[in-house]
Amino acid sequence: MKRTDRDNHESAARITRRTAVLGGAQLAVLGVLGWRMRQLQVEQAAEFRLLAEENRINFRLLPPARGLIYDRNGVALAENEPNYRVVIVREDAGDVDMVLKRLALLIPIPDEELQRRREEIARRSPFVPITVADRLSWQDFSEVAVNAPALPGITPEVGLSRYYPLGSDFAHVVGYVGPVSDFDLQRIDDDDPLLQIPRFQIGKTGVENRLERTLRGSAGTKRIEVNAAGRVMRELGREEGVPGSNVQLTIDYALQNYVQARLGEQSASGIVLDVETGDILALGSAPTYDSNLFVRGISATNYNALLNNPYRPLSTKSVQGTYPPGSTFKMVTALAALEDGVIDLDERITCSGFTELGDRRFHCWRRGGHGPMDLKSSLRESCDVFYYEIAQRVGINKITAMARRLGLGRRYDLPLNAVAEGLMPTREWKKRVRSEDWLIGDTLNACIGQGFVLTSPMQLAVMTARLATGRAVEPNLIRSVDGRPGDRQPPADLGINPEHLSAVREAMDEVMNRRGGTAYGSRLVDDKFRLAGKTGTSQVRNITAAERAAGVVRNEDLPWDRRDHALFVGYGPQPAPKYAVSVVVEHGGGGSAAAAPIARDLLLRAMHGDMPPLSAYPSHLRNAVRRERDALELIDPIAPSEGRTRA
Repeated sequence: MKRTDRDNHESAARITRRTAVLGGAQLAVLGVLGWRMRQLQVEQAAEFRLLAEENRINFRLLPPARGLIYDRNGVALAENEPNYRVVIVREDAGDVDMVLKRLALLIPIPDEELQRRREEIARRSPFVPITVADRLSWQDFSEVAVNAPALPGITPEVGLSRYYPLGSDFAHVVGYVGPVSDFDLQRIDDDDPLLQIPRFQIGKTGVENRLERTLRGSAGTKRIEVNAAGRVMRELGREEGVPGSNVQLTIDYALQNYVQARLGEQSASGIVLDVETGDILALGSAPTYDSNLFVRGISATNYNALLNNPYRPLSTKSVQGTYPPGSTFKMVTALAALEDGVIDLDERITCSGFTELGDRRFHCWRRGGHGPMDLKSSLRESCDVFYYEIAQRVGINKITAMARRLGLGRRYDLPLNAVAEGLMPTREWKKRVRSEDWLIGDTLNACIGQGFVLTSPMQLAVMTARLATGRAVEPNLIRSVDGRPGDRQPPADLGINPEHLSAVREAMDEVMNRRGGTAYGSRLVDDKFRLAGKTGTSQVRNITAAERAAGVVRNEDLPWDRRDHALFVGYGPQPAPKYAVSVVVEHGGGGSAAAAPIARDLLLRAMHGDMPPLSAYPSHLRNAVRRERDALELIDPIAPSEGRTRA
């Protein structure tokens, strides 16, 4: 069909529009290409010329700011502070010895420190900056800056360094950082290039070590122009790194300070748990040390003094130490027997002072015996014979099974070093590990927390929290990371008969609050702070038949390292417990004399929220408690670090 003029006109218009659109698109593409070509050939010409000429643009890492660590109230436990330091580049210095001698005239640098720096300078590439001195005062830093023209190769710099404002109280929890070493690089599987930076600091112990990747952050980079010899000519650009995450612990700084002060210089540990959540409110190990000494570079004299101290200040006894639990284990044996049905709550067993097994006697701590004992009175007065008898009925495997249900014999997933698993023995364990058959005598030793049984203070605190609540409480040290709390589930029921748990709790109440109880001397008289607990004393030596016949040597007459360990576990307030505690005093003697008073004070401090009133104590103890308080070195209240940003 023949096209009309109108059709031809419309077709031509459409073609014209298409041509315009296509032409415009082509012009736009050409414009972009032209702009990019100009950018590459004009604006970035110098940079690409450097890339073409022997690849003379290098990338260097920028260390990120390390994440901060806070207590549960926002009080800073690990901070970053400005670090005024001096670095040297060997190729710029020329005569390194001469430059270092001039520098030593301006700022104090010990001769041995200078020698170590000379050795490090010799090991490194000539263009790598080496730190000669750090943590300088502003005056020394300024002195170096003013005299910089006379110090070739020397550059004063400002960086960040770790600081622990409450270092000695949190040394065993927070830990410390230090320069990455060859040993660190060999033992950790981490390909982060930050670790290759000379003297880059990483976590060495405690939370700093176990949460290293969380706290470290990610490196930034800077582009620098270098000449053929590797000398830096100028900086072309930089991209800052990502700071490490801030971590908030469950610890209460004021309670932690009180625990450390109350433990004093004894070789001891003390733990306070929230029985509802499992939050660790205090985790004390004594004696302690100042973490800042390690960050700044501890002297050989100071380090050897810590290393050779028989009280082991470098050990985190609260989670690393394992001890025979002594009579604090008797609740485990009692519940195992009750749940197995081999005894009932009213059964009475007569204690004559010993149990005979073949030709061997297993003695009660009270030489003349306790007489007829039921479950409650046996716990109240800590009769050993009662447990010898019921343990033979229930057997070691069921005792161990109950111990595990109550939290013993487990390595808890806490961000601390060398968390101990302890030991809950079975027949199979002895056969496998020692190639020996299990003996009934082994059961009798184990049922009172001796023999092969080993527990940590943390495990004892968890056991106590589970006894107080009847739930499978798990210990927790991390409250949040960058403000985000962890996903935690309510603890499950232990599945133990409530009547049996109630009987054990009533007995633990009588231990402290009924005359004749082994911790009656550590009772409180204010019903708002009523406590329940159990003492323990574990032997670290064998008592021979000859010594027993002649009279057992008193602990105070023995060398320190041959005395018994003193233990106490407890909770309060009753009847609605909120806190559980465990205290172990190494070679402290009796649990009632050495450990119970400390545990009482820790629980009372936790329940009251600050220094509790003297009226909570029996009147005859108040003067002694007042004198004891006056001797404690406690810190003043600290305001939380609200609104702080990463340094």
